[in-house]
Amino acid sequence: MTNLELVLNMLAEATTTEISKEKKPKTLEENKKIAKQGGAIAGNTRKEIEAKTGKKVLSKLNAKQIANKKS
Repeated sequence: MTNLELVLNMLAEATTTEISKEKKPKTLEENKKIAKQGGAIAGNTRKEIEAKTGKKVLSKLNAKQIANKKS
């Protein structure tokens, strides 16, 4: 997992939390909808980063594998 993957995951979680605080969902379906909204924001951000850099943000490697690759 790259640093950008971690940041995007945090963005999705933080965004979902903020939307949830404002909307105050009461049902599982409402919570699912809000979770998808938070994920979509992070997904759109990922796509923009990839468009600007020309390379993929997501990696099949985990953090330990990436650290070993840099050594």
